[in-house]
Amino acid sequence: MTAPESKVIDEDVKVLHSMGYAQELARRMHTFSNFAISFSIICILSGGINSLAQATSGSGGIGIGIGWPIGCFISGVFALAMSQISSAYPTAGGLYHWGSILGNRFTGWLTAWFNLLGLVTVLGAINAGTWTFFEGAFPGLGIANTLTNQTIFLAIITGAMALINHYGISLTAKLTDFSGYLIFATSVALAIVCLIFAESWDVGRLFTFHNYSGDAGGGVWPSASNSWVFLLGLLLPIYTITGYDASAHTSEETVDAARSVPKGMVMSVVWSLIFGWIMLSAFVLMIPNMDEAAKQGWNVFFWAMDQRVPGGIKEALFVAIFISQLLCGLATVTSASRMIFAFARDGGLPFSKALASVSPKYRTPVNAIWAGAIAAWLFVWGASVVSIAGTSAYTIVVSCTVIFLFFSFAIPIALGLFTYGTAKWPKMGPWNMGWPLYAFFSVLSICSIILIFIIGIQPPNDWALNITIGFLILTGIIWLAFERKRFQGPPIGDMIARRQAEIRAAEAAVGQTH
Repeated sequence: MTAPESKVIDEDVKVLHSMGYAQELARRMHTFSNFAISFSIICILSGGINSLAQATSGSGGIGIGIGWPIGCFISGVFALAMSQISSAYPTAGGLYHWGSILGNRFTGWLTAWFNLLGLVTVLGAINAGTWTFFEGAFPGLGIANTLTNQTIFLAIITGAMALINHYGISLTAKLTDFSGYLIFATSVALAIVCLIFAESWDVGRLFTFHNYSGDAGGGVWPSASNSWVFLLGLLLPIYTITGYDASAHTSEETVDAARSVPKGMVMSVVWSLIFGWIMLSAFVLMIPNMDEAAKQGWNVFFWAMDQRVPGGIKEALFVAIFISQLLCGLATVTSASRMIFAFARDGGLPFSKALASVSPKYRTPVNAIWAGAIAAWLFVWGASVVSIAGTSAYTIVVSCTVIFLFFSFAIPIALGLFTYGTAKWPKMGPWNMGWPLYAFFSVLSICSIILIFIIGIQPPNDWALNITIGFLILTGIIWLAFERKRFQGPPIGDMIARRQAEIRAAEAAVGQTH
């Protein structure tokens, strides 16, 4: 470690101490690594491919040509608003901390649960999508698409992701760095292959609307009006462009976090928007016939690749995409475990003491890692068994992810809009877009969460409204009955000063010398 870097880390640790927390995790990630972990979770090769039918079996080519950038912008305004808060409060489990500091114990507690459930379900959605891709990409392996095989497959890959995370952030960061480069390279290669084997480049297809809802779209969406079917297709980019909160969750493992974290959040969205649009637009241009493609429903990607791309090239792309999806899940385990660690550190979860423990050898929250991985596996298994109203497990977990995650994003953003300039948030961090821009993106975020929720509860996902209402009622009961008096939230005021001895003891236990 160079002297300048050591000085920067010292400043990072001082900021963390000023918020009442010890430097227990290893601060070994740099700017690119912080960007790469969010870029890896967004992974245009995961959600962008596995959820492709939401556009192609909805409004057709315009769902990509116009829908992708619109959906990315809707999702991206949250990243822009959150980046400003992350610079002022660079802690693990950032959203929970922001919700508490900018609001109160209850808003922090509610934010934490929304975000935690969103992260668990997004890990489940990613791995469920990886199984679907694996089963479709490699039929020659003869592995039948059964619940038993899916359960075993998900247990193996989720366990492997947890094990790698267990052994330290250095190995995880190296793999997510590689994932960032792999996503760039594979998306470009896929776009080039699609353009080479396209019969013609009918660019007008990207701006042509056709209502494929109902039987015309393979039943992906029930019959809907023209405006609704286009809005439903926005779930493709809105779901895909999530996960950038991972940059905030790994703040305590990032060098110069107050600058690196907001940069990682914003740039992961920007590059995903650009490369995702190029890749998916090229794919739409390659499709032999849009009417036939719409009828394929969720199988559209494999159908089109089989129609146009020769064997060998196709299989090589499938292998690269599959590896990218595995690394996407790996990064999500990192993000979810840091959220669990941060919330448990302040006593917000059952068995908090165990979940907040950090391995002195690996400097990772090992119990939180395994708890998050097991919870995601159980969620997908339960969704597969129950299969609400015949809806696929993948659709179930995707819908839950979108609603839970964006609500967790919106709460601290809205609070920041009303508390900036007060004692709760006296000044911006080093990453400073200025109050007018922050206020603009905050208002857009609040408008966007209303739109996302309305879209997210439309058929066939109308049951999501009942789940969300049920969750809010349950959390309200738990808060009033148990947590209102017990849960103290993050340290504030005099509590921070009283914690300094505990901070020194916690750092000594893991060998931290700062």
